[in-house]
Amino acid sequence: MQYRRLGKTGYDVSTISFGAWAIGGTWGEVNDEESMAALHRALDLGITLFDTADVYGDGHSERLIARLRRERPEPFYVATKAGRRLNPHEAAGYNRQNLRSFIERSLKNLEVDALDLLQLHCPPTELYRQPEVFGVLDDFVQEGLLRSYGVSVELVDEALEAIRHEGVATVQIIFNAFRLKPADAFFAAARAADVGILARVPLASGLLTGKLRADTPFEQGDHRAFNRHGEAFDKGETFSGVDYETGLEAVERLRPLVPAGQTLAGFALRWILMFPEVTCAIPGARNPAQVEANAAAADLPELTAEQMVAVQQVYDELIRAQVHGHW
Repeated sequence: MQYRRLGKTGYDVSTISFGAWAIGGTWGEVNDEESMAALHRALDLGITLFDTADVYGDGHSERLIARLRRERPEPFYVATKAGRRLNPHEAAGYNRQNLRSFIERSLKNLEVDALDLLQLHCPPTELYRQPEVFGVLDDFVQEGLLRSYGVSVELVDEALEAIRHEGVATVQIIFNAFRLKPADAFFAAARAADVGILARVPLASGLLTGKLRADTPFEQGDHRAFNRHGEAFDKGETFSGVDYETGLEAVERLRPLVPAGQTLAGFALRWILMFPEVTCAIPGARNPAQVEANAAAADLPELTAEQMVAVQQVYDELIRAQVHGHW
């Protein structure tokens, strides 16, 4: 495993970390004992950052991570998120009272006195232009409820606006071989501001594993079945906003680039880590085998210049028109 510093937090975290959405919900049926085995295997392999949210299984994901902390002595960091419990989900709801309520609930779920990293959970765009919200978060840091805070965003423009607030230590953004705009338009600014970057949806909801087919069935509770057109939340969260059939075509173009003995998923994760501005990728996992496959990507050889160019060509020819102008 390799480690990088997570921006202003000062935390050294594993470049392949653990995304805990899948063990909470909206990825089909989950088994808690299998989820716990995955979490334990992550620690075994040197993973030190677990990313979750208060809405993943309505707190269930957070509570599983609390159980992990009880069962293992090794130190690790937890990044959670808040805001999506608001209904309606409006910028005005990100007020001191509501944020305190969300934080206190996560503290209880995670069984800690302070959150390592709280991220605003893809709030409405106008919130990033409301400095009073970030002032409230600064107050919570001073109060000792938070050690650091950041944002999880949908849009590159939101990320750029967010890092104008000095207290923002991290940005979580969709970045993978099907979503290249952050590298073009955000990474240099993040580096200049010493902001850590968490690359979420790194495998494009499973497309970049190379295991999905045109006839792959998805359970009714899996967002890949019910959110392909943004029916429940932002379309970009599902397959990175790429049309499913186009994504499958792009995968076939990528397969010949994968060296012998590697998987497409490992190749896709290692591609992300070729960008030094990225602190870590946070692929999800629901069982130990998936954790092992994800973690192995951290120690793969660097991609060649030819491979990097080829990935860019696939994006430019098949994907760019669908996503680059939207997020």
